Amino acid sequence: MTELIPAPRSVVAGFGEVRLTARSRLHSGLGTEGVGRWLRTVLWQATGLPLHEGRKPDDPTDTEGDGIGLRLDPGLGPEEYRLVSDRTGVLVEGGSATGAFWGAQTLRQLLGPDAYRRAPIGRDRVWAVPHVTIEDSPRFRWRGLMLDVARHFMPKEGVLRYLDLMAAHKLNVLHFHLTDDQGWRVEIKRYPKLTEIGSWRARTKVGHRASPLWDDTPHGGHYTQDDIREIVAYAAERHISVVPEIDVPGHSQAAIAAYPELGNTDVIDTASLTVWDTWGINPNVLAPTDDTLRFYEGVLEEVLELFPADAGPGAPFTPFSGFVHLGGDECPKDQWRASAVAQQRIRDLGLTDEDALQSWFIGHFATWLAARGRRLIGWDEILEGGLAPGAAVSSWRGYAGGIAAARAGHDVVMCPEQHVYLDHRQDAGPEEPVPIGYVRTLEDVYRFEPVPPELTAEETGRVLGTQANAWSEVTEDQERVDYQVFPRLAAFAEVAWSALPAPAERDFADFERRTTAHRRRLDALGVAHRPPTGPLPWQRRPGVLGRPLDGPPPHR
Repeated sequence: MTELIPAPRSVVAGFGEVRLTARSRLHSGLGTEGVGRWLRTVLWQATGLPLHEGRKPDDPTDTEGDGIGLRLDPGLGPEEYRLVSDRTGVLVEGGSATGAFWGAQTLRQLLGPDAYRRAPIGRDRVWAVPHVTIEDSPRFRWRGLMLDVARHFMPKEGVLRYLDLMAAHKLNVLHFHLTDDQGWRVEIKRYPKLTEIGSWRARTKVGHRASPLWDDTPHGGHYTQDDIREIVAYAAERHISVVPEIDVPGHSQAAIAAYPELGNTDVIDTASLTVWDTWGINPNVLAPTDDTLRFYEGVLEEVLELFPADAGPGAPFTPFSGFVHLGGDECPKDQWRASAVAQQRIRDLGLTDEDALQSWFIGHFATWLAARGRRLIGWDEILEGGLAPGAAVSSWRGYAGGIAAARAGHDVVMCPEQHVYLDHRQDAGPEEPVPIGYVRTLEDVYRFEPVPPELTAEETGRVLGTQANAWSEVTEDQERVDYQVFPRLAAFAEVAWSALPAPAERDFADFERRTTAHRRRLDALGVAHRPPTGPLPWQRRPGVLGRPLDGPPPHR
């Protein structure tokens, strides 16, 4: 019972337990029907108990105290829940269906790790919920995970699996990194070559870009529009918003390979470009022309249809579905400096330099999205040269971008690479696979604090929340992603959800104890997490060059 992750706000233990049996029923009150369907399905799979629709949750005459009730309580906050397990059964109340869903996730944890299996493993198993009262609500509204499916493609089933894993940790935003130099992953019917050409590369660098190793097997894949609709609907059922990222004006070589006219044709032979097969900052960026703007407006028209801001009446509320991420990071300006077309554009617009040209480029789409009821979010480089009102910032290069954005009146998601880039190594040992970046242990992630102390109360209100990022240059398959992400994502989830003390005062020993139990849940889910003693033999990558950085990461 005390092994819950993330840690609830309040837990009061009772005496006794509620045993679920073949007679037990599950009643979904008005507004919680979708939560009931989800809970009945996962518990039936794991326990074999039918949990037929039953009594009203507040009618003790219709059961022998072994039922589950779900209902709304308008006195609770939207994501707040109360779980009471006593002699009358189990009652989960939420301020909305979302709150009830998070309460149902806690109920599943209380049933033990085998409640996460896809089929029962024992006929005589006793399924019991201890008598307890739990009251809980999240610290941050935005609790995100970014999946990079552009560098290494993650098939649809893998994305759906990660949505389940996110929901189990009460994370509510999937930042879906769909395009980059190394691949374009979403079908755009108006521009079919984006996936016909842009979704496949001939070979792939193995390890860091300085590595001499190559995998000569073609790599690629994409999601059809119906795949995307399925992913978005699956996420919504789990009360997760999906924020798509279409990266511009840098990180765009896959798009230029498909449509060479998008590049700076007066500087380089864009027709000779292919989908990039290595990593790093790419000099080939979009041309700042009207034709490029019209092209990406066409892309975004289809993206907005695939990722609706509101799924319609009766659908779960996903508060951040109106955001569209447009990247804006790591855009070298050398080609613009050499391009007569780009320089003429700077003069025509009365801009000062190439940084201002990028600001104009991003600002165009901020205005375009706003006119359609959407909000632009981008990496913190979009602050350079000024940012359109209403746009939000993902602060990845440390805290500085987030601090500047909050002080300028912009909403912020804190995701500093030095702290919550989960592709970075977890230990300094030589057996760590493809070591990237600074060492960020489980304890380091647990002591991460998203809100910088120098922000005022008003500026702190601009911090929507926080996000962990899982870049995929060196995570080529599901097992490698699992290894990098877990169990650190559990620590991050607690940071994002729970009202923790200051970093130095956090009880990591208690969290580590709870993580020992949580690993059994991850095992039941088939997650190839990093063992506490280090990588297993099959998790190592001997001889593959990484990019380790020594010493503690900079704080800012």
